[in-house]
Formats: sequence, C-alpha cells, structure tokens
Amino acid sequence: MEVLFVVILVLLMAGALASGFPVAFALPGSAIISIVLAAAAGLLATGNPDAFFAQGGPTNWLSAGVTNFRGIYWEVERDTLIAIPLFVFMGIMLQRSKIAEDLLVSMAQLFGPIRGGLGISVVFVGALLAATTGILGATVVAMGLISLPAMMRNNYANWLSTGTIAASGTLGQIIPPSIVLIILADQLSNAVDQASSLRTNLYKAATGEFSMPSEFAVTSTSAGDMFMGALIPGLVLVGLYMLFIFVVAFIRRDIAPPVPFEGSYDRNFAIRVTLALVPPLTLIFVVLGSIITGIATVNQAGAIGAVGATVMAGYRLYEGKSRAYWPAILAGGSVIAILVITSVWEVNIRAIHGPSEQLAVTLAIVATVVFLIGVVWSLKRTYQTQETLQGVMMETAKTTSLVFIILLGAAMLTSAFRGFGGEELVKEFLLGMPGGFWAQFIIVMAVIFVLGFFLDFIEIAVVVVPIVAPILLADPSANITAVWLGVMIGLNIQTSFLTPPFGFALFYLRGVAPAAVKTLDMYKGVVPFITLQLIALLIVGANPPLVNYLPTRLSLLGETAPPPQNPRLQACIEDYIHQAFQEDGNEIRAAIQTAKGWDLTGVPRPIASEVTKAVTTAEGAFQALDEARATTAAIDAAAGDYDPIRTEVRRIEADLRRNAEELEATTRRVGQLQRQSPDDVKVIERLQKRAEELSAEKAVLEAEMPEAWDSAHDEFKKLLAAEKRAYLNYRRVVDSSYEPILVFMRTLRGADDLVALQDDIKGLGEIIRTSDPEKAMEEIQAVEGRAGDIEGAGDIRSALSKARRELRSTNTRQPDVAKALEEHAEAVAALEADIAWRVKAADALLPQVEAYEDAIDDTIGLRQQPRLPREAALFVASCSAAHRNISLNF
Repeated sequence: MEVLFVVILVLLMAGALASGFPVAFALPGSAIISIVLAAAAGLLATGNPDAFFAQGGPTNWLSAGVTNFRGIYWEVERDTLIAIPLFVFMGIMLQRSKIAEDLLVSMAQLFGPIRGGLGISVVFVGALLAATTGILGATVVAMGLISLPAMMRNNYANWLSTGTIAASGTLGQIIPPSIVLIILADQLSNAVDQASSLRTNLYKAATGEFSMPSEFAVTSTSAGDMFMGALIPGLVLVGLYMLFIFVVAFIRRDIAPPVPFEGSYDRNFAIRVTLALVPPLTLIFVVLGSIITGIATVNQAGAIGAVGATVMAGYRLYEGKSRAYWPAILAGGSVIAILVITSVWEVNIRAIHGPSEQLAVTLAIVATVVFLIGVVWSLKRTYQTQETLQGVMMETAKTTSLVFIILLGAAMLTSAFRGFGGEELVKEFLLGMPGGFWAQFIIVMAVIFVLGFFLDFIEIAVVVVPIVAPILLADPSANITAVWLGVMIGLNIQTSFLTPPFGFALFYLRGVAPAAVKTLDMYKGVVPFITLQLIALLIVGANPPLVNYLPTRLSLLGETAPPPQNPRLQACIEDYIHQAFQEDGNEIRAAIQTAKGWDLTGVPRPIASEVTKAVTTAEGAFQALDEARATTAAIDAAAGDYDPIRTEVRRIEADLRRNAEELEATTRRVGQLQRQSPDDVKVIERLQKRAEELSAEKAVLEAEMPEAWDSAHDEFKKLLAAEKRAYLNYRRVVDSSYEPILVFMRTLRGADDLVALQDDIKGLGEIIRTSDPEKAMEEIQAVEGRAGDIEGAGDIRSALSKARRELRSTNTRQPDVAKALEEHAEAVAALEADIAWRVKAADALLPQVEAYEDAIDDTIGLRQQPRLPREAALFVASCSAAHRNISLNF
C-alpha cells in the first residue's frame, strides 16, 4: 500500500504543477494531502493511522519537513544560501541600471561586421551577463528587447535569432556566480553525508571492518567549489554556441549575414566600448577572483558584487550629468588605496607599536570612510533615480522568498516521499539495474532531462537531487566527486529553460518578441542549442578533470591546503615521486652517496647515529617504492578475473540484504496484525504467503553464489593486504630518512641561538644565590622556555628544570639552593659543550646538510613538508581530478 501513496503523491504534485498552481504551495500541499489520505486509509482499514507508512506515522512526517528545514537552514554553519539574495540583487541592479543594455549594444557594433558576428556577440554578451547578473528573466528580456529587433532588421533567420537569444540567456545558470550552483551545492552537502554513511556500511558489509579508510570517503563540495568546477564547462558551452553560429553562418550565408557598422571605429567608439565592457569585467574578476584566491567566501563575494553593482549603477543612472563618476571614483580610488596600504603595512589596530603602524591604521580608516561615502552616494542616486533601488529591493525580496518557500515545500515533499518508502524504492530500482553506476547515472540524467520539460530548475534541484545523489555518490566503482555530479546535474537542468512546453526562456522571449516571430520558430530555434547542451554534457561527463581540476588546484595551492600526509593525496603523491625518481633518480642517489661521506667527528654519538641511519635508509626508498608499485601491478593483473566475480557477488549480497529487510518487515507486520487485527485473515494470509516467497527467493539467491568466490576473495584480500603493507613500508622508509636530517639541520642552525642565550643561562647562578626562590624560579622558567625552543637543547632545559624544582618549597621540604646551583652548573656545562660542537659542525657540515636536504625535499622528504610545492601540487591536482575506481577494496 505504501507504493500506492507514493504514486498518489507524485500524481498530486504533477497535476498541481501542470494546472499552473503555484509551486510554493503545490509541493507542500501534495505532501500534506498524501499523508492525510494515508493516515485516514490506515485508520479505516486497520484502525492504525500508521499502517501505510514505511516507518513512523502521519504526525512524524507532517512535521518532519519543517523540522528538517529548520534544522538545516537555521544552523550558523549553514550560511551558503545567504549568497542568493546578494547575487540576485547584483543581477537585478545591473539590469535595471541599463548596464546590460550598454554591453549588448557595444558588442553588437563591435562584432556585427563579421558573418554571424551579431549572433556571436549575443552569445558573448550572454556569457558576460551570466557572470554578472545570473538572472535568467532579466538576461533574456534584455537581449530580446535589444538584439532581436537588430537581428531581424539585418535579415537573420528568426529561428537562429530566437534560439541564440534564448540559449545565451540561460548561460547564467551554469556560469558562476549562479543561483542554481548555490542550491545544488547546498543540496549535495546533505547528500554527501548520506552517501558517506552508505559507503561506510557497504565497506563494513564487504570487509567486516568497522571503520573505512579516509581515502575512500566521499568527496564533498561547497558553493565555491561548484563555482570553480562549473567555470570551464560553462566556457565549453559558450564555445560550442559560438562555433555553431559561425559554422551555420558560413554554410548558409542567407541566415546570418554580416552587419556593417554605420559609425566609425574612432576614439569615441573605443571609449564607449571600454566603459561598457571594463566595469562588468572588473566586477566579474573581483567577485570570482576573490573566491578563487580565497580572499572571500561565496557570501562575502556576493556582498562585494552587490556593492559593486550599486556603484556601477550610481554613475550609469547619472550618465550625461555633471559629477556622474564621482562616487565611483571615490569608491574605486579608496579600494586601491586600501590595497596599497595593506600591502605595505600590516594594518592591525591591536598591533600598533610605533608611528608607522599608527599612520597605516589612520590611512586605512580614512580610505574606508571615503569608500563608504562613495557607496552611500551611489545608494542615494539609485534611490532617487526612477526609484531604482526600491524596485531592485522588491524584486530581490520576491525572488529570494520564492526560493526559500520552494525549499521549505520541497523539504516537506521529500519527507512525505521518504515516509512512504519512496526513497527505498528508487534506491532498489537503481541498484537493481544491470550495468552498474553508469547505467544508474544515465537513467538519472535522462529522468532529469525529461523533468526539465515540465519543472523549473529549483523543483528538480530540491526534489530529485536529495533522492538520487546519495545513491550515485556512494558507488565506489565510479567514486565521483560531488562537484562533478553537481555540475553535470546543473548542465542537465539548464536544458529545462529551453525545452518546450514549459521552457521559461521561451516564455520570457515570447513576451518581448514581435508578432512576426512565430512560436514555432522559437521552438525550432532552441532545438540545435538543446543538442549542443547535451553534447557539452557528454564532453564533461567523459572528461571529469574539466570540472575537478580547478577546485582541486585551488585547494592544493591555497593557504588552507591539506598537508602532503593527507591520506587522500597519497596515491597521486606516490605517482609524482615515482616519476621524479625516474627523471632525477641519479642526482638523488648521488646526493645520498655524498651524504654518506660526511665527517661526523665531534657530533654527539646519538645524533651522529641517527643521521647515518637516515642517510643509509634513504637508499632504500627507491626499492621500497618499486616494491609497492609492483603490488599494485599485481592487483591490476588479478582484477581482470576477480572483478566480474566480485561484482556478481556484491549484486547477490545486495539482493539478499533487500530480501532480508523486506522479509523482516513482512514478518513484523504479520505479528502486528495478529495482535491488533486478528480478524483480518485475508491480509494476514497474503503477508504470510509473501514471507514464504521471500524465503524461497533467499534460497535461490544463496544458490547463485559462485563456487569460486571464497577462494578468489581470500587470494585477492592477500594482494590488497600486501599492497597496504608495501606502501606503509615505503612511507615509513621515506619519513625515517628525512625527519632526522631536518632535526640535524635545525640543531646545527641553533648554535647562534645558544650563543645568544649563554649570558642569560650563566647569569642564573647569581640569581639563584641572591634572589628570593620564587623570583629565581620565575627567571629560570623564562630562560628554560627559550632553551626549549632550540632544537637539541633538551639536556640544557632538563638541567634548568631540575634546578627550578630544587628551589620549590613544599610542606615536607625547603628550597635547596646548593643543589639548585649544582644543577645549574650541569646546565652551563651542557651549554658550553653544545656550543662547542655545534659551532664547529655548523661551519663544516651545515652547507652540505642543506644541499642534501634541498636535493631530497621534494621526493623523499615530500611527505614531511608543511604543504606541497607548486610543481607537486599541480601534478597532484591533475592526478586527483580524474575519478579513481576503488571498488576492488569493497
């Protein structure tokens, strides 16, 4: 019966949306009606309103949507959606202030004389507006009002004109900053948590181990990662649009003729184009650049964009008037001044130590005040001119409210869907399909594409993604990243704006297109662009690095880059080191041989022993890595025979788990009915019969298990264990080869620090003799801390610590000054001995040790570095950008 109510839920939602009922009420309304119907049917049929729910009851699922929504979006950490009103404000402000119109006109005049150039300019401007406005309706309407008449006057075919404008207007949904990407990132962050749990359970079921290695965890995403991941695919789509128009224009010269520019390409034209093009490009660079460089979060970048759009609107609305550019000059000049000040001084009001810092803080405050004056002046202009600010704020509030109401409704709909077991039905359907991950993925993409004919992108993102994303992300055979899945879904969802009958871009364009343009022409025009979007989807799907590389590169080169010992990076780091060994192995071996000849006479025996052992061990790094890679090669060789058996067994085991879950639920239901409704004989008999069928199915599934599975699995487990041991051994070898060298180098460099500390340590003797024990203890502790900061000065610090303890008074003993002086003398003796050998060894050995460390730091010593060097980071980013099949470990 639960399936029946899943069908009722879907039909109610589809019917409400098809009838034109507002989405914000169709989603929660369908959920509430379905839950009430299920509760009423359960009450009438069995006397229990919970009867037709997979788990829980109507009260649980009526409140679950609101509870989940509040739990997710009221958390302080979950502030991603704050960026939505900021980017909406930015887009609407640019559209209402005619900046988008200026851009369209200027680019059309610049590219028009080329065959197909007017169409190419529309795509180019659409891409720029996508990166500045990101508002579909505003972009399509603006380009439809300005470009369509010009294209019609110049004999462009109506189907090509309307298709180009509609498709270009939708670029804002995939080119960042994009509301679609923000919503997808938010939905996927929840899906990653569920997928991680699913994959952990899968690993536990397959291996019997309770914890899964972190390198097998599902890769999460954020709005910033989604922005970076979508950038290259968005540009690929722009390139496909331009290439299509260019080719069509040369094949059929009558549908996209050149448009001669009636004016002249003079200085005034250059100034006009520059003023139209440079400010939006600057805004794009600042907004996206601040995210890319890590200067700002997505929310902060949205605030930057909103303020920047307001400043641009402030001079555009006053165009032709005196002092039109003054607010922009004040704001821009003050920003430049702040950048210069912060690059020259460290501006920190708490760290003012002299007149230089005080001057820097004062100048920064003045520049900030000037910037605020420029922004407030621009806000005043937008407020006073045609009530622009009021209109923008109202449209922003409407759009933002719509998004959040739909999110709330979708949360309620998803809860009802789960309450009826719909999520399990989808999971069983996808996991039961032959063909593995790619079959599941293609089906999901096809469903999203079809839904795009009828639903808006928000409904698809918030209803479909939470259901299917955890299943796709959990699959270890593809091991896809969340950002790749999000961009693929985003590209797919983008087609929903063009596909009839409910393509919103078509509606917007129809509203501003003249009667001479037939609706059929518009439908005909978008078909090739929908095809191009699907081609882009195939290109990105076949080449994951197009999505993954940029976010990974920025992560590895950023200030918060993970250290080289991060488990997720090890496979690619070892590939990099292997390549480096192949290319520079002779130089590294030569450096090791040179290090073996160091004269360590005079160096304390324990230190000399550690250094000698480290240099000797370094020779074994080459062999250890070769042995580890040999185990990987053995696994690859065995995988051809093992993987088909493993895949079949895991499928059978999954069917057995589903069988066991249904059998348990059926048996539990029979017992429940026998206790509560013993007269309902027919239902009890039907359920008992189903339990018998499930038991028979279980026996059939168990009989399907391949006979060779146990032996094949045991042999392959041995190979995996050997690989794990080999790589652990390699990592142990390189770590023990490099760390003692670092310690030795810091020890030699500490000679000067010990000399600087010599007078203070010797002076403690007089303090111990003459001062109060409490004060002496404070003085010793201060010097003791400084000694502890010097590598290899542990014996000195230990002696000082003993002296300090001798001065401590307790209930049972008094301070022993004589004993303290003895310990102090030990510290002085250790200090003089340390200085003697360190100074001598530093002169003779330090340059050699530094040269050796420089020769091995990016290979043998790479794991011990605080962060990856640039060359290694770029290699690892490229390596990590591809998806790696990890299913053999499951």
